[in-house]
Amino acid sequence: MCSHNADRSQMAAALLAHRAGDAVTVSSVGTHLTEDVEPFVAQALTEAGVDLIDAYPEPLTEEVVEASDVVITMGCGDPCPVMPGRRYLDWPAPDPDGAPISLVRDARDAIDTRITELIAELGA
Repeated sequence: MCSHNADRSQMAAALLAHRAGDAVTVSSVGTHLTEDVEPFVAQALTEAGVDLIDAYPEPLTEEVVEASDVVITMGCGDPCPVMPGRRYLDWPAPDPDGAPISLVRDARDAIDTRITELIAELGA
């Protein structure tokens, strides 16, 4: 999750879904939604071979957290419902909102490194 669900969380969800395939179910949510995913985010993911065709900002709900085993926040500091039995991770990453494509790529790569580590931990 991130505030607008238009950049970091969308990148993390798309990269995780792409890398782990059917081994995981991924949701991407935010607390203060915008209308669309940032264009440079879509470009940076396309360059990495990841498609965002079905991505759109979605609200954070307790039901999403209840359905999750791992909840990942992207360093935005927004409150997230805390449910027993869930693993919570915070992955601060540069905010690509309005940033040049080079910084969006840096954010993508930082998130992708964490995704690779998470997949290894989960054995997915």
